[in-house]
Amino acid sequence: MYRPGPYVQDDVKVLHEIIRERSFCLVAAVIDGAPQFAYAPVAVDAEGPRGRVRYHLARSNPLAKFDAAKVRLSFLGPDAYVSPDWYKTEGLVPTWNYVAVEGSGVAEQLDRAALRQLLVDLSGDQEERLLPKKPWTIDKVPEAKMEALLNAIVGFSVSFETLEGKFKLSQDKKPEDFDGVVEALASSRDASGLAVAAAMSRYGVKKS
Repeated sequence: MYRPGPYVQDDVKVLHEIIRERSFCLVAAVIDGAPQFAYAPVAVDAEGPRGRVRYHLARSNPLAKFDAAKVRLSFLGPDAYVSPDWYKTEGLVPTWNYVAVEGSGVAEQLDRAALRQLLVDLSGDQEERLLPKKPWTIDKVPEAKMEALLNAIVGFSVSFETLEGKFKLSQDKKPEDFDGVVEALASSRDASGLAVAAAMSRYGVKKS
């Protein structure tokens, strides 16, 4: 991932925050010389120096047929268009602000018990976000149906060998230009714009 200096983010704790907030990734690998992609919800664990993620794919997915395969994972956080009208400085051009995290490692298959636990962890995390709704739990699924589900999917664990973030959040702009973007996005009715404004306020560093 191309990461100019102002946008580099390598704090593992912060990168895990983004992965947890998004909880969904693009899985990429090379199969027979061609890039292949899949999409999966993930659970992130703080194990090892960079942590790990667990995910599952349909058993028929080409990327589910390889154990101990090198994969690259991409997590895209909030993104939004930035209009030059929001800057105080004249003569600037439109751009796009966004948050992205990429990691790589070897995808190792989970055994059946670990796969079932992954389903518990994934649904538990998402149900917690829906509080005060009473959480749905996996024990509500009939055992026969659960066994069929476990037969239809394959789980993987990837311990990150690399993990890096790119937080392009107007850090290269003057403070008054940075503030103008935050104010404009925060006043928008667009969910992505609001999320980028929040990310700028939380992670952005204004340059003088």
